[in-house]
Amino acid sequence: MSVITRFAPSPTGFLHIGGARTALFNWLFARHHGGQMLLRIEDTDRARSTEAAVTAIHEGLHWLGLDWQGEPISQFTGADRHAEVARQLLSEGKAYHCYCTPEELTDMRATAKAEGRSMRYDGRWRDRDPADAPKDQAPVIRLKAPQSGETVIQDLVQGEITVQNSEMDDMVLLRADGTPTYMLAVVVDDHDMSVSHIIRGDDHLTNAVRQRQIYDLMEWEVPHFAHIPLIHGADGGKLSKRHGALGVEAYRDMGILPAALRNYLLRLGWSHGDDEIIDTDQATKWFNLEGIGKSPSRFDIPKLENLNSHYIRAMDEAELCGLLAEQLVLTTGRALSDIELARLPLAIAALKERAQTLVELADKAAFLLDGRPLAMEEKAANLVTGDAPGLLAKAHACLGALADWNHDDIAAAVRGLAEAEDLKLGKLAQPLRAALTGRNASPGIFEVLYFLGRQESLDRIGDHMK
Repeated sequence: MSVITRFAPSPTGFLHIGGARTALFNWLFARHHGGQMLLRIEDTDRARSTEAAVTAIHEGLHWLGLDWQGEPISQFTGADRHAEVARQLLSEGKAYHCYCTPEELTDMRATAKAEGRSMRYDGRWRDRDPADAPKDQAPVIRLKAPQSGETVIQDLVQGEITVQNSEMDDMVLLRADGTPTYMLAVVVDDHDMSVSHIIRGDDHLTNAVRQRQIYDLMEWEVPHFAHIPLIHGADGGKLSKRHGALGVEAYRDMGILPAALRNYLLRLGWSHGDDEIIDTDQATKWFNLEGIGKSPSRFDIPKLENLNSHYIRAMDEAELCGLLAEQLVLTTGRALSDIELARLPLAIAALKERAQTLVELADKAAFLLDGRPLAMEEKAANLVTGDAPGLLAKAHACLGALADWNHDDIAAAVRGLAEAEDLKLGKLAQPLRAALTGRNASPGIFEVLYFLGRQESLDRIGDHMK
């Protein structure tokens, strides 16, 4: 059997983190089996669907590195096809016209609630003579669902799900204005797209049981269902913005790498032994539905950032320099000069060891771009007072006399000056660091001098000496 999955978001907002994980699982499952993942935009809710959201979904998937086969499908454009199926069921006696008014439905629910019954449609038009139909009321088309027996879903994650048919009512397929309902549209689209596996959140589990009835009445092959437990916050509560329920673009802006986010989302609800670091190629080889657990997973931003730091350290340094340059342009709001760009490859190995995100990496690299005189942090400003200016003058002379500006000669000169002044290295390194970076924390002082180069280093030291 050819494996075809689909990711089917509603374009009512950005690609949120739960949707991104669903897309990833569909993508990996299809790739693992040499199949296809299709993209369907479920835009039947015209009041809430926007082109901006569609664009954001596309961009989010592209940034995350999840591609799809073929052109994206708009569910709204298939409305005629969906209505055609509803009318076919009607003509075959598997559906019927219901003429209930909104007021009748409201009264029906109120009565059921008052009597302690389930608030379901009572089937009053199911077998009623069409001659009784009111002339001024446009009907809906309802599915003539089985009333006895049970409907069973063999879910590949949740196991066997059984619902008594007596607990379900006859759902609406086609509204009075002729527009199809979501429940009908999803089934028709999945059938027409030849979807073999429906992998989605377990909040759709009840829908699957109802959708199974449409498949059965249409005598269509039922796809395999796999309903994934939802993502909760780190505290176990329902995922919200305070937990990290943000759009994918927010994680991009936070400086998270796509590969790190893919790895993190993979491990939210899926496991392969004790493996934590799983790159995309390995994930494609290993991914299966059996590895998905039944319990909700917990989203933890600090854990994501920690994983991201691994990917930053492991990334090819030339590629990382390119990303750092892009981030610095965003941070500074200006293009980088050739001299500034040349400093990044020199510094990247030291900088990446202390950064969890690209934003943090750019912040740590900012001293490479700062113009003179440097803006001084309060702690750094305190380090260039008192005896420091005189000491910095001696460092300026010592370093200025170097014939070659390389790490080893710089280190020897600074160590030699500290020894000559009978100082511990830190007592000299602290005011040097403050003068060179405007901060009291940075990479090693020898590295900072080397990264900045002779002239910039001497000029910055000169700004604080006497």
